[in-house]
Order: sequence, then structure tokens, then C-alpha cells
Amino acid sequence: MSQVRVRFAPSPTGYLHIGGARTCLFNWLFARKLGGKLILRIEDTDFERLKENSIQQILSSLKWLGLDWDEGPEKEGDSGPYFQSQRLEIYKSQADRLIKEGKAFYCYCTPDELDEQRQKARETGTHFRYNGRCKELCEEEKERFLREGRKPVIRIKAPSEGVTVVNDIVRGKVSFDNSLLDDIIILKSNGVPAYNFACVVDDSGMKISHVIRAEEHLSNTPKQVIIYQALGYDCPQFAHVPMILAPDRSKLSKRHGATSVEEFRVQGYLAEAIVNYLCLLGWSAENQDEIVSLKEASKQFTLERVSKNAAIYDTKKLTWINGHYLKTSDIDYITNLALPFMDKIDIPLHGHDFEKIKSIVALIREKVWTLTEIAEGSKYFFKREFEYEQKGVEKYFNREGVSELLGEIIKKMEAVEPFNQSTVESVYRTYAEELGIKAAEIIHPTRLALTGRTVSPGLFEIMEIMGHEECVHRLLKAIEFIELNKK
Repeated sequence: MSQVRVRFAPSPTGYLHIGGARTCLFNWLFARKLGGKLILRIEDTDFERLKENSIQQILSSLKWLGLDWDEGPEKEGDSGPYFQSQRLEIYKSQADRLIKEGKAFYCYCTPDELDEQRQKARETGTHFRYNGRCKELCEEEKERFLREGRKPVIRIKAPSEGVTVVNDIVRGKVSFDNSLLDDIIILKSNGVPAYNFACVVDDSGMKISHVIRAEEHLSNTPKQVIIYQALGYDCPQFAHVPMILAPDRSKLSKRHGATSVEEFRVQGYLAEAIVNYLCLLGWSAENQDEIVSLKEASKQFTLERVSKNAAIYDTKKLTWINGHYLKTSDIDYITNLALPFMDKIDIPLHGHDFEKIKSIVALIREKVWTLTEIAEGSKYFFKREFEYEQKGVEKYFNREGVSELLGEIIKKMEAVEPFNQSTVESVYRTYAEELGIKAAEIIHPTRLALTGRTVSPGLFEIMEIMGHEECVHRLLKAIEFIELNKK
């Protein structure tokens, strides 16, 4: 088999969508498994929908996910340019060739005339198909249309009988009735290529061996096959991967939550967790394991294991996978990832050494699912000024004798050496036994005093990290608050 060459061809009209990222991932895995190349092509000819900085945002998201490409922007190769806007002359020359060969023709029909044809089809209950009136125009008619200011498109002559067959690696053999296909527009009146034409010219010019893309493009494929045949190009092998649907099996949209890679990145998801999750959207590992690294997936990936059924978008599963990586990855790595999220919410890290921050992250990550939650959960370690949760005040601080309990705890901790999780816990449990009460009756108000919260990681781990002096400071402050609120 000749070298595998696949491509990912995003349109820079916004952030990298989760569906686009999945398409790129499957192409990347296929290429890496077979020692092939991934070409990144930017389809930027939809000028009205282009968004500033979108290209850089897409490139940034791909790099963050670890999906590198072999040719494309920033990695020039022999098949460029890799921006469709820089390939307009290539499309025009190929369209002109088809005109000369009699395989395409200029169509001067106006939008109003085409709308009239569509209306007649609706009235008669028939499928609309361009009537081909411009195929046999004489030179005088063409000149008259040009004098009228009509700017023609170029259409390819499509067959009106028989079927066009697409042999798809995932879908199998799919047949399309040619009578339902139009004479395909390949070049618009402004000289910009139609999607299907540019796609074929580029894929052939870039020697693409396999076109792996989303199922919604399957309906475009017979048109592209006809264009391949007209141009005399060999067709690549097609593989249409399943659609990604919302949990209610509707089309995925913003109302279902985050849908772009950048949104998840900002929310504190890890790149490896997103890649792992994307692997499972329409493909399964050999052992059905739900935790699969990019390296392992690249060894196992085959198109034959891609499902025909729609993949269901489930952010709960993604969050679970993210939590797994958050809890099991190297703590130095996770701490470095968490630092920008701490900075974002103005946590004063200055003066705290990395080892202390790392111990805080190690404690917090056991109870949370994202980097954002790590940052949020660590605030009270670094900020002395915080409000106590009102429900905690009512339940734990407004109890008779609580300030005396906390005051006695301060005294009992004076002689604790070393001040660590086990020694402090021993003090609390011994004191509770002396009083004949449950340790929770001291632990809960202490937690509220130290963190301002009613829920946190283990109290004694928190106290070890904070240290004796800081714990005493916060307990005294809580006692002061309790006494003031008695008056």
C-alpha cells in the first residue's frame, strides 16, 4: 500500500468544535498507526463567516490536545499552499479545463429563475433538479446574458441516470440515485470554488489516500465522486464516522453545554482527558477499557472498530474521565497546570513555596473533578479573609459552649509536637472522649473556623498543611466572631 495520507480541513469560523476535534483525532490515530501523514488544510473561502483569530485558536487547540500535523500551516510541505484562499488559481485552472473538455458549462441562470424552477417542482411534488437550460447556449445567447450583467457560475455535467456508488470503510457500499443529483456548481460567479469542487481538487493535489470525516458529509460524497471522475482523478478511500448527538439524540448545540475544545480548556479540563473521551465517541479500545491514552489508542486504532451508530455526547462521562487523570497524574504536573487557575481568581501565591502549594493541590484533587475546582477549593489556604457559610454558622457556631470548646482545643494543641495529621487528630479524639461527646462536635466548628466552609477535604490534613500558628490564628478569629454574634 502506498503511504497513508489523511487530512483535517477545518473552516475558521469559530473555535475548534468537539466534533471537529474528534475528526482530527481519528485522522491522527489512523496516520500514526500506519506510519502515514496528517495534512492540516484551512478551508477559508467562506469569507462572510470567517472570524478573526479563529485560525490561531484552532491551531492552539490542536497543539494543546497533542494532535500535531505533518504538513500545513507552520509546517510547509510539497503540497501547499494549505489555505484554500491561496489556491484560487488552481481551482480556476481545473474548472477551465473541464469547460474545454466539454465536461462543464457556464450557467447564467439568475437566483430568481432558479427559485421559479424550485417553486414549480414544489407545486408538482417532484424533486427539484436544475433543468440544464444553459448546457446548449449559443455564443449569441451567452453574449446577451453578459451584456445584461449576468455573472455565470460553472456547473459540471452530472449523470441523470443510474447510480453513483460510494464504497465506505465504515458504512459499507452506499448507492445514490443520479436522478436526484444536480448539475453540480463547481465555481461560483465570484470565482470562489464550491465546497465539493475545492475538496476534490485539494484532496487529489495533496495525494490524500483516505478521507475520514463526519457522517453528515456522506451526502456530499456522490457529488465529489462525480467530480473526481470528470477530472480523471482516482478517488480516495472514504470513511464516514458517526455523528455526535446530544443525550436526547438531538443535534448537538450550545444548549447542551460546552461544545468547543477551548471552553473545556478554560473550565479546567485536561487535554489528555478530552482526547481520551473523544476516542470513545464512536470507537472502542480492544479491551473495552474507558481509560485509554493517546499513545495506546494510536497502537490500537482501526477504522473497522469505528461504530456505525451515533455517538452520544455525555459531559458527565468526560468529567469522570477528567477526575481520573486529575487524581492519578504526577502531582508536580497537576500543580503546574493548576497554578494559572489559581492566579485567575487572584489567589495570593507569592511567598508560598512550590512544595506547600503541591501539598494543597494533592489534598484538594481527591475531592474535585477539574482544575477550576482545585483553584476554588484551595482559596482558604491562601486567604485569611473569608466569610463563614451562613448554614454553618447557624448549625455549628450558634451552639452553646462552642467558643469554649475551640478555646480549649487551642490550649491542648500548644504542646503538640510534631504538629501533623495524626498528632492533631489524637488531640481531638482524646478531648472528645474526655467530654463524652462525638469528635464531630469539635471537628465541624473547627472546619468552619479554618476554611469558612462546611465541606472540605480531611480536617487534620488541612491543619497539618496550615501549621500550628495559622490554625491558632483562625480559631481565635472564629471565637471572636462567635462572641460578637452573641451580643
